[in-house]
Parts: sequence; C-alpha cells; structure tokens
Amino acid sequence: MESPDSSTYISSPKRSGSPKSPNSEFMEKPTYLKFLVSNAAAGSVIGKGGSTITDFQKDSGARIQLSRNQEYFPGTADRIIMISGKIDDVLKAMDLILNKLLSEIQSEDGDDADQISKVRLVVPNNCCGAIIGKSGATIKSFIEDSQAGIKISPQDNNYIGLTDRVVTLTGSFEEQMRAIDLILSKLSEDSLYLQSMNAPLSYPVGTAGYNANYGPNGVAARYPSNKEDRGNSLTIGVADEHIGVVVGRGGRNILEISQASGARIKISDRGDFMSGTSNRKVTITGSLGAIRTAEAMINQKVASVIER
Repeated sequence: MESPDSSTYISSPKRSGSPKSPNSEFMEKPTYLKFLVSNAAAGSVIGKGGSTITDFQKDSGARIQLSRNQEYFPGTADRIIMISGKIDDVLKAMDLILNKLLSEIQSEDGDDADQISKVRLVVPNNCCGAIIGKSGATIKSFIEDSQAGIKISPQDNNYIGLTDRVVTLTGSFEEQMRAIDLILSKLSEDSLYLQSMNAPLSYPVGTAGYNANYGPNGVAARYPSNKEDRGNSLTIGVADEHIGVVVGRGGRNILEISQASGARIKISDRGDFMSGTSNRKVTITGSLGAIRTAEAMINQKVASVIER
C-alpha cells in the first residue's frame, strides 16, 4: 500500500464534500478522534524521547495523547490514541500518524501489518446512530463516497462500564482517510460526541459473565480444567497451525495478552495435543476476570487469522 505525501490529503479538493459544508464556525469548533494501535505502534508514534509526537503536534496544530503503557482498550492489547483540535488539524495529525506507521511496515511482514492496514476508531455507543443513519443510509453513503469498508462492532456486554464501540475501516490509505473525514465531520455535529472529549483514556471496567463465541473447525475450543473452579485455571485448545499468532514474533503477542489481562499463559510443547485432537493446550491461570480477558484476546487473535 503506497502512502501519499502527508500534505496531499489535506489539500485535496474532496474535503469540501464532507456531510456538512465547511463554514468558519464549524471548522473552528474543537473536536477529537480516538483510535487503537498496538503497543509497538504506539512507541513509533511517540518516538525517541517523545520527538515524533512533538513534531506531529507542531506540524498539525492538534494535540495528541496516548493511554499509558499497559492501559489497553478492554479485551485487547491495544492502546488508545486521542487527537484533539480543529477538524482539519485532527485530520492532518491522523494523516501524519498513519503515514508514519505505514512507512514502517512496508518492509515488514509482522502481526502489526494487518492491524495498521485497518484503522479502528473508538466511538461512544450513543453516537454510533449518527454514523449509521436511518435504515443505514448514512453509513451506506459514506462507503460509496470513500470506497472504504466501514464496520461497526456490536456493543460489548462482557465489560461492565464499557460504553464505546469500535468502528473498523479498511481500504487504501486515501479511502480510509476519506472515511475518517466523513465520520469525524458527522460526529462533530453531535453535541453528545463533543461532550465525551474529556473522558479519560483509561477504561476502569469490570468483566461480566463471559459467553465465548468459538471459531469453526474446533479452533479455540474450550475444555474444562482438571482443577476446581477456585483454582482459577482454564485450558483451551488452539489448532496447532494457529499457535504462532497467539505467541507472536519473539513472544510479543503472548506477552501483551498476559500483561493486558494479568493472567499467566502456558502453551504445551509441539506434539502435546488435547486428547483426540490436533489442538495444542493453552493453559490460562489467574483471577476469573483475568482468565476471561485472556481467553477473549486469544480467540480474537485466532479469529483474525481465520478471517484472512
């Protein structure tokens, strides 16, 4: 995926095609945008000694904030970036950040490549209706205009207190940026959205009763532990060919899952399968909440491979 010069997007005449025609009052109104990045990508945005994020703020005129290390969006190992300022400043900063991340993965083929090729916006649940529109008319028009894929996640009831949803954008750099422009312009008309600007980036949520959805072909199938429930241990089976995505390059994925959930994760050796299957044993220990979170994150990793 080739990335254009960072100034190309902002100067594009297509900017005037936003849902609401630009006027000085609307364009000067402060707004914000939240999205998710991996821990490694967050480090790239910050730069050595904070040099990169400082340059991005200076060049765009927007403010850029990140959630702290190990402060992740619930059910993921992803940190939250928030950009705030005038609409064009926010879009410029987003342009700079995406260009930076894209340039760094063009010569790599790691787990981050798939995540960066998808832009995952974080939007308050009570504002998603503005993006969807009556009978889906608004989101359909955004897809037609931008040519990007736009998918809004269902509300996650596994985490008590989580009131945000994830809006996933796919497509080329230009298509994603156009979709971001359309979505941000629409959200910025919503007073409820603007009221959420000062919400903290951390998510002090608790876990509710967890109902897992398992992938096909017995992937991530759940098996009861031999220990009693109070032992806080769970063993799940993951297909041998999918263990790599759970572990990650240099063990990065399993470390992030462990850090985000607070659980300990142990994977059986090669050839050591669940009885009667070709699934490796993945044993998760910790508090019940930690186990549920780690299990959800492992299933998410495996599901992303199946989707591809």
